[in-house]
Amino acid sequence: MEPILQIQQLKKNYGSNEVLKGIDLDVYPGQIIGYIGPNGAGKSTTVKMILGLEQDYLGDISLFGKNIKDDPINYKRRVGYVPEMAELYDALTAHEYLTFIGELYGMDFETTDQKAKQLFSVFNMEHVYNARISSFSKGMKQKLLIVSSMLHNPDILFLDEPINGLDANSVMIFKEILAQLANAGKTIFYSSHIMDVVEKISTRIVIINDGQIVTDGTFSEIKQQQKDGKGSLEEIFNKVTGFNDQKQRADEFISIVTEVK
Repeated sequence: MEPILQIQQLKKNYGSNEVLKGIDLDVYPGQIIGYIGPNGAGKSTTVKMILGLEQDYLGDISLFGKNIKDDPINYKRRVGYVPEMAELYDALTAHEYLTFIGELYGMDFETTDQKAKQLFSVFNMEHVYNARISSFSKGMKQKLLIVSSMLHNPDILFLDEPINGLDANSVMIFKEILAQLANAGKTIFYSSHIMDVVEKISTRIVIINDGQIVTDGTFSEIKQQQKDGKGSLEEIFNKVTGFNDQKQRADEFISIVTEVK
């Protein structure tokens, strides 16, 4: 099977700050990649470069068998993206926003409108389809982003903290959606700090630290790589990223909070 995404010796500097130090990664159709790491490790930078939102890097990125530098526009028609922090056009209605997004991807207005309504109804939001986005709660805006990322039936999805603000029922629906997409051969690049979700949904987990991949494999494989062959993803994550003073920091925080003047 040919990889859908290939990253070779990817490096990125911001001035003297070396953010990525040589990332090599092959991603295959049907995989749900849990791409995780501490803040500043280079996760979002990697994704932004794949999406063409960051330039001036060393190395190669190929999607669908082609280097993205050779054709920087057309491959994006087959990509979906939910950013961690999204700027929505709050003055538009959901109907206006989604039909606008659909037409950007080359979909006709009527098809987009019908499909968007149906997708909204899955999340019990059909009653706000014609309401302005400015009236939406955080969770409603997140559902709007999820719908807009999948409206054009992309072959690969990049999801950065996609369940932020979602209610419990919507999280369950969303996880089932991802599982069914992967079974249908879609590829999902999933980035989150919620380790138990990453552990449960990912078919492959890639941990990045200090601009380099430090762990890559299924959860069972990376667990077996530990000396005792045990541990949750959170515990393994802390080991491979060198973070082990959480209790000390919590104790210090509590002592400051409870200090009597």
